Amino acid sequence: MQPPEVSYARSGEVAIAYQVVGAGPPDIVFVRGITGDLLSTWEQPLLVRHVEGLAACGRVLMLDKRGTGLSDRVREVQSLETAMDDIRAVMDALESERAVLWMGGTSTGIGVLFAATYPERSAGLVLFDPRVKGTRTPDYPWAPTEEEWRERLAAVRAGWGERTYFENLAREWAPEVADDDDFRDWFVWHMRRSLSPGAALTSFRAAMELDVSDVLSAVRVPTLVIPRPSLPGPGHYLASRIRGAELVELPGLGGVYTWVDDDAHRATMEATERFVSRLKGRDRLERVLATVLFTDIVGSTELASRLGDSAWRELLQRHHAIVRRELARFQGRELDTAGDGFFAAFDGPARAVLAAAAIRDALRTLEVEIRAGLHTGECEVSDDKIAGIAVSIGARISSLAAPGEVLVSSTVRDLVAGSGLHFEDRGEHQLKGVPEAWHLFAVA
Repeated sequence: MQPPEVSYARSGEVAIAYQVVGAGPPDIVFVRGITGDLLSTWEQPLLVRHVEGLAACGRVLMLDKRGTGLSDRVREVQSLETAMDDIRAVMDALESERAVLWMGGTSTGIGVLFAATYPERSAGLVLFDPRVKGTRTPDYPWAPTEEEWRERLAAVRAGWGERTYFENLAREWAPEVADDDDFRDWFVWHMRRSLSPGAALTSFRAAMELDVSDVLSAVRVPTLVIPRPSLPGPGHYLASRIRGAELVELPGLGGVYTWVDDDAHRATMEATERFVSRLKGRDRLERVLATVLFTDIVGSTELASRLGDSAWRELLQRHHAIVRRELARFQGRELDTAGDGFFAAFDGPARAVLAAAAIRDALRTLEVEIRAGLHTGECEVSDDKIAGIAVSIGARISSLAAPGEVLVSSTVRDLVAGSGLHFEDRGEHQLKGVPEAWHLFAVA
């Protein structure tokens, strides 16, 4: 069939390819897992029926993630924050104020972070075969071990692009149809168009580094979880940690694609249609996921005494101007200023870390040293202000930072994987007034 027209949205300097299928409301953002190519999607009737099934529920916004398909290629592992920005760019290009997010697999983190950060733009969240962590931990035994990841990355490096490699992958991911010659031929070309060998290695590394377990409790939008029948554990893990999540079990499915099996496809579309039909209008927003930043000048009392009142006031004015300039540059929002300290919030953790480092470096031109602390967590929203335990944790982390140090929680460190930021381990700390100990890291 004739595929829909391909358009592009600008996300920073990167072009994101997208197509529109059907008509809303509601809007449904459909993001594939580790691969994806908009054009060759329409050459596979089984996958087309999945897209058309979603389009029966609303206007479908399909996109190729950066680095895949028709979108711009990238050399480095991309952070969840960047992928979240790409979805927002496509929605903005189509003037979509609010959408249901339909994704899963290795794209789970994007949907979870988007829904928690922008609940006002997330009508609902549908996650098939969700992955919360990329690498195995004691409480998450379904992910590959580090040794298994090394073997997998070596296989991708050696085989991606070769027909034999892709035919073996088809048997793993779609055993129901892997013996069909036409499907195998399509699968080989679809994989080749989706990812170059280098881009494939980058995408698999991003999947290995995934960890959004700390964000699940901050998701407040209606959520439908559809576990993969052959590996249901990750789906049940996620559903038990998102408040009010609905869980739907599918009939037997050997691989990772619902659309290759008639019964699984039918059950998936029916569950999606029921879920979407129950969604109501915009709810009053009371909680969002945010990254909070606290900064203050080291030794401010001694510095003010040495400079005198007039010079100290002048220094504070220059300090405030620099902090506000960097907050604006990295899309931060100033929430409070008390003396020489700032309290700000960001909708992306990587931007918050970069802003803190930029503020620190810029203030050194004034021979002023600051300390900074950051944490990402669920915050209460009231009168354009935010509050809650996440804010308290951020403030406590800031108080533990050494002069010139940007100190972050483990949650921040996990969420900025793929951003190019590096950290030094500062161990576990008991924060005053906070029940559990927190693992902290300093920006290198």
